[in-house]
Amino acid sequence: MNCQWRDFLETRGARFDEDGLARFATAPRQADPALCDLGHLGLIAIAGADAPTFLQGQLTNDVRQVSATHSQLAGYCTHQGRMLASFRLLRRDETFYLLLPRSQVDLVVKRLRMFILRSQVVVTDASAEFAALGLSGDQAETLLAAACPEPMVLPAEANGQAQAGDLTVIRPAGTAPRFLVLGPVPALTTLWDRLALEATPVNAEHWTLLDIQAGLPNVHPETREAFVPQMTNLQLVDGVSFTKGCYAGQEVVARMQYLGKLKRRLYLGEVTADQPPRPGDALFSPISASAQSAGTIVEVSPLEQGRWALSLVAEIAAIADGRLALGEGGPLIQVTEPPYGFPAP
Repeated sequence: MNCQWRDFLETRGARFDEDGLARFATAPRQADPALCDLGHLGLIAIAGADAPTFLQGQLTNDVRQVSATHSQLAGYCTHQGRMLASFRLLRRDETFYLLLPRSQVDLVVKRLRMFILRSQVVVTDASAEFAALGLSGDQAETLLAAACPEPMVLPAEANGQAQAGDLTVIRPAGTAPRFLVLGPVPALTTLWDRLALEATPVNAEHWTLLDIQAGLPNVHPETREAFVPQMTNLQLVDGVSFTKGCYAGQEVVARMQYLGKLKRRLYLGEVTADQPPRPGDALFSPISASAQSAGTIVEVSPLEQGRWALSLVAEIAAIADGRLALGEGGPLIQVTEPPYGFPAP
């Protein structure tokens, strides 16, 4: 996190926990409109003359579609097709950026650098160069349009992107309007203060909940190499291209799409539990014969005391059976489909 941004948030009432995340003592779990520091996300910059070609050979999506008006979701796989990371790919001028959980930055930077070879590409941790905030709620679009220091036509579609001065605005998918704003600290502090006149500061769990409700996957260190992209529904949220050509793990991903039988998918869930579930926790079903457990928690956010919202990857058969639990002998999970649904068999 940028130290100047952290100092600014502290003057606005934030305190920082042991993980370096901003916490507002009076923050409600949900608010409308809600203003959120996105310090739980990190940023990787990929620059150089060969950056587009380099990324095209590494990521699951078609990098050629990324522009000043369009960002995209994408995954980064091992050669066995297992996801090391998922992220949002965006472009500012001639530099590409990956926006992903901060805990994933070091691994992805290190691995991308392994494959640069003679390419004219520079991969760096850019987390300290910019700050990011999120704004959500029914009035988010009106509020943001009025608060931006320069006139801007905000993106109307999911994954759309707009640029005005130093600010980049992205519209992630969601059941309610929301916007992610990225920029240097001086521009973002001005915007924060303008937005805070009407929006309520919330903690990072609020943004995580919006990701869960939208059915968007995130890979954390605890779930690295646990899934192929289709298990996380990445292809259903426009995070995989099946026409772009070769990339790391492409053969396995394509085989699953055209020849395989998908046995696990990403679902949404709610569960009552005394202790918070965590990404990577194993799920249990009495009908599962899998040595890998019936499923895995992907993301968690609190709803109320002892009640948790989840995204999870689980066996399709276990979901149909209706007895998926948080570990053997644990509480049953109420499971629903993501908002975009599933294609017909």
